[in-house]
Amino acid sequence: MTVRLDAVDWKILDELQRDGRMTNVELSRRVGISAPPCLRRVRALEEDGIIEGYRALLDEKRLGYDLTAFAMVHLMSQAEADLGDFEARIGKWPLVRAAWMLSGEVDFLMLCVAPDLRTFQAFVLEITAAPNVRNVKTALTLKRAKDAPVVPLEAGLPKT
Repeated sequence: MTVRLDAVDWKILDELQRDGRMTNVELSRRVGISAPPCLRRVRALEEDGIIEGYRALLDEKRLGYDLTAFAMVHLMSQAEADLGDFEARIGKWPLVRAAWMLSGEVDFLMLCVAPDLRTFQAFVLEITAAPNVRNVKTALTLKRAKDAPVVPLEAGLPKT
């Protein structure tokens, strides 16, 4: 469901995606409104679920996770209960940073990190041994070409 946003809301979202730690006073200055209505708008965007939360973006390599890989999981059954069970299992695996349920030959695509290849190999064996898993294909990343943790807002931003 798309929520109606005005030009100020779009500016607020754009600014907060760039720097979620700025003060309300700074945000209000950047979007051109006073602080109290700015805070009300931010709270409304949070309550509507458009702003889901705030977090620090960490560098996994500097924290010892040198390997980034994708795991593509094909299940034996795509019954709703089986998909739900596997999705719940994904939530318990700390090496999985993000995961998507897909249509087509692959049922789940998981973005994983690990400190080294041996740890990732052990994790792949754990995935393979999970109930209802037919097979797992993996792809090790060589280099990150792009990592944009923001939603492209250009379509909604007012033309200036």
